[in-house]
Amino acid sequence: MDKIAVVILNWNGVKLLEQFLPSVLQYSEEATIYVADNASTDASVNFVKENYPSVKIIQNTGNYGFAKGYNDALQNVEAEIYALVNSDIEVTENWLKPIIETFDKEKQTAIIQPKILDFKNKEYFEYAGAAGGFIDKYGFPFCRGRIFETLEKDNGQYNDDCELFWASGACFFIRKEVYHELKGFDETFFAHQEEIDLCWRAANEGHIIKYNSKSVVYHVGGATLQQGNPKKTYLNFRNSLLMLVKNLPKKGLFFVIFFRMVLDGIAGIRFLTQGKFSHTIAILKAHFSFYCISLKYLRERKDFQIQQYYTVKSIVFLYYIKKIRVFKEIFNTNQNIKN
Repeated sequence: MDKIAVVILNWNGVKLLEQFLPSVLQYSEEATIYVADNASTDASVNFVKENYPSVKIIQNTGNYGFAKGYNDALQNVEAEIYALVNSDIEVTENWLKPIIETFDKEKQTAIIQPKILDFKNKEYFEYAGAAGGFIDKYGFPFCRGRIFETLEKDNGQYNDDCELFWASGACFFIRKEVYHELKGFDETFFAHQEEIDLCWRAANEGHIIKYNSKSVVYHVGGATLQQGNPKKTYLNFRNSLLMLVKNLPKKGLFFVIFFRMVLDGIAGIRFLTQGKFSHTIAILKAHFSFYCISLKYLRERKDFQIQQYYTVKSIVFLYYIKKIRVFKEIFNTNQNIKN
């Protein structure tokens, strides 16, 4: 069995493979490289076969999104550690070494995220993960280095290796045994929030998620589905609610979900005032879909959920009312910090 496998999920991304696959091959001598293709209709598969014969190709039978795409592909990968890497990631020299060392030294650590910087502006953190993720009481995710739309400049302020609540799916390292123990990503999610759900389930089982600042990658972001796409809005809002139903502690479960849905309604009104009608409709569709499948998720809840899952009560309050824009500023106030 290989020590580590780098698995790049691709769908009609031949241009991204042309641009970013070379850096992965150059700096990943320790790994076996795979491209898992979600039934692309462009020249992706032929490009890899003709130009990079050392790369192993897994061909899924349909465009299954991030969740099922990886679940299906990883059935064909034998390695102690899976490195799930977006096709729009540029890696750097020695990016794998500190990750492997951490896994070797810390047996309880199951999932690791590297430092993720913005490919288009390399001095700044990137939206999808930055220096590691957390959530508030109502399931809103935020990162060290990124709160909502505010990105911090990387001045070394997050050059510590710390525990996280969730690691970004843009560059996501997980032990094979843990991935399969948790039965992989929730395929209903299709894409977005599935990595947070997986990390939450891992935490419920006693596993540790960590950030490693010594491993650095650059992420384009939005290369597959742009930030302003209503489909992205739909998936984010629906999947957030599904994640809460699955993983919240029993006490306060329905209150938290109800309050989160109220906040979603406020977001929908805000989109209306901005003239973004398609996003308001996307939120309505997300809630309708949630109603249709939430009972199934309630029945499938595990018996145990960690009680202290959140870092702050409301990141929405801190960001929009208290005007806190930087992660470290959160801890300069006693308000809303969990005990």
